[in-house]
Amino acid sequence: MPKMKTKSSAKKRFKITANGHVMAPQANKQHNMRKRSKRQLRNQRGMCILPEVEAKRVPDYMPYAF
Repeated sequence: MPKMKTKSSAKKRFKITANGHVMAPQANKQHNMRKRSKRQLRNQRGMCILPEVEAKRVPDYMPYAF
């Protein structure tokens, strides 16, 4: 059987932690930042752990990461 391909967009967006959690960049940070408070912008820096429901879809995109 041939190897399965990893989705290129997924490998750029998601990272897998040592415990198996899926890390993803914070959402809602692309435009209209002038309206948002500085506190909200600070909290949206970096990455966050995806909820279990959303993380279930990632192994289909990255079959060899888990």
